[in-house]
Amino acid sequence: MPDIAVIHRTFSVLEAVAASGSATAREVADRLEIPLPSVYRLLNELVKTQYLVHLKDDGCFELGPKCFDLGLSFRQRLVAPSAIRQATDELHRTMETASYFAVYRGSDIVLTYLSDCEKHPRLRPLRFGFHEAAHATAFGKILLSGMTAEQRLSYIQARGMPILTPHTIARHDLLDEHLDAVSTRGIAWEHEEFLPRTTCAAVPVRNGSGLNVGAIALSMPSRRAAGIEAQIEAALREYAGRCSRYMRSG
Repeated sequence: MPDIAVIHRTFSVLEAVAASGSATAREVADRLEIPLPSVYRLLNELVKTQYLVHLKDDGCFELGPKCFDLGLSFRQRLVAPSAIRQATDELHRTMETASYFAVYRGSDIVLTYLSDCEKHPRLRPLRFGFHEAAHATAFGKILLSGMTAEQRLSYIQARGMPILTPHTIARHDLLDEHLDAVSTRGIAWEHEEFLPRTTCAAVPVRNGSGLNVGAIALSMPSRRAAGIEAQIEAALREYAGRCSRYMRSG
């Protein structure tokens, strides 16, 4: 019988490549916190079996044809477009924070791209495809605020409002009041509601009709965020504007 741990690690490698569209061995190792020699072994095996292809000139790996047999074509389609990934990466580098991009996917709110590094790591529960706890994340709040009252109620009733920290909003009336303010101000703040000692912020990305179709966000330690809220908001709005211009051009 195949080793379950090996199967899990193999799928993790495929998802790490799918999350960025392409990735080097070092990027996969850093993202998954797996030793580089182990990553090389897995990558080479996946290339041999056509689940990955090796772009030698670029020194990176992309999904191969057999991934479609595993249903990873869905994940690949979900990956944010290049312009969105670039803006999220630039936000990460400019603000020296982990940065995120999320969208509506059917009835879900899904994280489709994240940009981080060893010095400024993502919040560890967050990953490509993450779709939980929208009531407690900044990007989740932005997208919830763009729903109709009926859509929002249906979403919350289906998924609940788990209490993650002492600061998590866990009452429907309080969340509705909070999301009304988010919609009015066009920015969502999350102060230690998802994880202790962490602050997140997000702003909407809009399409040509002015509809909220995505959210760009960042996270940082709360002690660092204190006093630079205006700088955070200005940066988010700048990069959200770039993303919105791309959405309008599509």
